[in-house]
Formats: sequence, C-alpha cells, structure tokens
Amino acid sequence: MSSTANQSGSAAHSSRGVLLFMLGVLMFACMDSTTKYLVAHYEAPLVVAIRYIVNCLLMVILLTPSQGKALVRTKRTGLVLVRAACLASASIFVALAFQRMPVAEATGILFLSPLLVVLVSGPLLGEKVGAFGWIAAIGGFAGILLIAHPGSGMDFLGTVFALCAVVATGCYQLLSRVLATTESTIPMLFYTALVGSIVFGLYLPWSWGGPAPTPLQLLLFLATGVLGGLGHFLYTAAHREAPASLLAPMMYIQLVWAGLLGWIVFDHVPDTTAILGMCIVAASGLMVALKSRMAQRTLAEPVE
Repeated sequence: MSSTANQSGSAAHSSRGVLLFMLGVLMFACMDSTTKYLVAHYEAPLVVAIRYIVNCLLMVILLTPSQGKALVRTKRTGLVLVRAACLASASIFVALAFQRMPVAEATGILFLSPLLVVLVSGPLLGEKVGAFGWIAAIGGFAGILLIAHPGSGMDFLGTVFALCAVVATGCYQLLSRVLATTESTIPMLFYTALVGSIVFGLYLPWSWGGPAPTPLQLLLFLATGVLGGLGHFLYTAAHREAPASLLAPMMYIQLVWAGLLGWIVFDHVPDTTAILGMCIVAASGLMVALKSRMAQRTLAEPVE
C-alpha cells in the first residue's frame, strides 16, 4: 500500500509540474513578444534592464514583509549567483536576436536548449531520460529545423546571438534542477532579479535614449518584469514537482505560442513548413508528458 501511495503521489507531482511548466512557458512567450516590440524602438540593454529592475522591485515590495531574511537566504550562494548570471546572459542575447529575427524563427533556434538538457540530464543529473525522451528530443529538433529554415536567409548575427542564448539557457536550466534540491524558490528568483538589475542597471547611462515612451510602451515595459517574474516562478516551482528530462520537451509548446503571437502582434505568418515544424515540436513534448503519466498510472494501480 505504501509503495502504491508513493507512486500515486509521484504521478500527481509530475502532473502538477507539467501544468506549472506549461503556464510558465506561456508567460515567457508573452514576454518575448513584448520584448520584440520594445527592442524595435529602444536599445536591447535598456529593455532588459527595466524588465529586471521592475521584477526586483516587485519582489522586494511584495515579499519582504512576509519573507524577511528568508528572501536572501541560500545554502549554495555561489551556484545561485552563477545561475542568475546565466539567465542575465541569455536575456540580453535573446533580446539582441529578437532585434534581427522574427519571433517564431528566433524561438525555434532557442529551443535547442531543451534538447541540450535532455541529452545531458542523464550523465550530469543521474535522471533516466528513457526512449520516449530521446524520441521527443529528436522530434523536437527536427521540428526546429523546419521552423528555423537553416540556410534560408536568416540574419547571421541574429542567429549567432540566438545560439549564444541556447548555451546560456541550457546552463540555467541545468542549474535550476541542481539547486532545486537545496534552495527555496523565492530566494532563487530574487537573486536572479537582483543580478540582472545590477548588471544591466549599471549599463543604463549608455543605453538610455530613444523617443519618450507612450503610455502603452510604459505599460509594456512594466509587463516584461511581471511576465518574466511570474514565468520564472512557475518554471522553478515546476522543477520541484517533476524531473528535468520530463519537463524539457514540454518547453516546445512555447513555439506554438510564439507563432501565434508573432502572427497577431507582428503580422508575421509562418509558412506551411514552419507550421508543420510547430506541430511536430508540440507533439514531441506532449508525447513525453502523456507517456510518463500513463506509465505512472499503470504503476499506481493496485496489484490484485
């Protein structure tokens, strides 16, 4: 009975992890589209700086009364700061890529990072990837090739920035899983916001410029901080409920959101090949999640 209860509890945790993760990637997709719009009018470091500063200020105002010193208490502070630096690096590379590429194509390249996590989560984290994890990773990569159209005239520098973001994001994702075993979610989020605020805040005197923002643009600047903070909270919390090898393919769902938002906001309609790639990517992520849930339910059934 105890084994059955543990297996049932594990299935429930994995399901919650998948749900939290999918909500998180929706927040990221909205933030990316907002960033894409803003970097067309302002310097990328300025957009990223305001995102982090707003995120950090909201955390201090909303969480300090209830968290107190717990807001900054960590056990492996060095790794927490490295994780935050990885995300800060990824953020500026992503913003620079969005300046030069459509949302869907740039996001397609960025989603090499979940593939990287799946490939190394076994040897580095000791997690069982499984056949379906590998199939999903390969399928997701094939879908990315269809979306990104290698050799089809994409901006070279934008592609380089996106690939740099892939490496930084992969490191961030792996460190998130490693630190989830010892660190609390709130301090990890706070240090992420704090490091980004300091790094890009110091650069503000050189990036501050451009036309005076309209009320809508001011709202969008604030939205980047809110969406980013909420997305990373959901992302970090999801890793406490489910293994990285299960969650990583689920990030491919963000490609669907990126394509839809690119169409709605920027009137960029993906062609038939790109749409096929998005479908393959989404199916790859869903396959792993559904297979995992089915296997866990089978294990949870009582033995007669």
